[in-house]
Amino acid sequence: MKSIKDRIAIVGMGCTKFGERWDTGPTDLIVEAADEAFKDAGVDRNDIQAAWLGTWTSGESGATLGEALKLQYAPITRVENFCTTGTDALRNACYAVAAEIYDVVLVLGFDKLKDTGVAMEGNGLMPRATWREVHGTGPGFFALLATGYFAKYGLSPEEGKRMISLIPVNSHHNGALNPKAHLRVEVTLEHVLKAPIIAWPLGLFDCCGVTDGGAAAIITRADMARNFRQDPVYIKALQICAGHGRGSLRSDYEFSNVEETYQAGLRAYQEAGIKNPREDISIAEVHDCFSITEATIMEDLQFSPRGEVKEDLESGFFRLDGGLPVQTDGGLKSFGHPIGASGLRMIYEVYKQLQGKGGPRQVKNPVLGLTHSLGGRHWNPVVGVCIAGL
Repeated sequence: MKSIKDRIAIVGMGCTKFGERWDTGPTDLIVEAADEAFKDAGVDRNDIQAAWLGTWTSGESGATLGEALKLQYAPITRVENFCTTGTDALRNACYAVAAEIYDVVLVLGFDKLKDTGVAMEGNGLMPRATWREVHGTGPGFFALLATGYFAKYGLSPEEGKRMISLIPVNSHHNGALNPKAHLRVEVTLEHVLKAPIIAWPLGLFDCCGVTDGGAAAIITRADMARNFRQDPVYIKALQICAGHGRGSLRSDYEFSNVEETYQAGLRAYQEAGIKNPREDISIAEVHDCFSITEATIMEDLQFSPRGEVKEDLESGFFRLDGGLPVQTDGGLKSFGHPIGASGLRMIYEVYKQLQGKGGPRQVKNPVLGLTHSLGGRHWNPVVGVCIAGL
């Protein structure tokens, strides 16, 4: 198989303010994200040859994007792949450009969830009460990941709870520095430990929120990139890994890691030529829908050895000034999770960091950034991993 490495460049990106955007509709979010991306790349909508739209429930077809931006009869594809929607929309667009079918395309992900009353339950097609009966709730089945991890590695309830509580403390610190984040507030370890329990051991600050937002990217072939800007960001790897349901088929399933994340990471590292992820990756934005998810991702992506993420969290290895800064923009904990937008929002942060435009969150001399998204139940998910660099 051929690789996508260094064949595609991102030459412009945009990201809305995330939050309870009661005063905006889907069209507003699309226009806000796209306009920033157009200005960043120095293009206008007439330069766009094709587009990919990622959305979970807020748009029924590609026409949602075409109407909002008044794209004249452009080919627009709608992509939906659970929480990996934004990453997969980018992946499909990159492959089309790499095949030299198009030269300049738009990728946009958004969702307007606050108006729907969705609280991380349901899929937009099935009534939420029915979804809960069939699948359970997000906090409920990710709590199983926490208790499974604690049991496997011999953590007491107190030790495990403290371990995962360190994660939102770091994320909210970074998010407080980010004007586009929904929740711009720092929390202490005591706040997190004493917060109301949602599904033990997950408390209020261990769970990401529902929000509205959008993000967009302009991509082109690598050999054209410097026609648009002098600091393009190049795609090094793009991998999608879908589960086959082993967690629901095996009685010995441990609920302590997500194999699809591990496998997607292996493929992405091979594509990008990365031998030591802990040292080679400069920054990472990962799918911290719940704090335990981030903890297991650190091990599945080989940032921490198996069973040792606790030590890295305690030492501050993933803080802005640590060895591998994670969630430099505040992550899902600070932004919330408008499904179609999150994957591209992560890439937006990597793009800005690599260009040295991270503001007060800027890390020192980043070279490679990784994004990770995880959609669905952790025993049968769809996982996306993107690596970008200079």
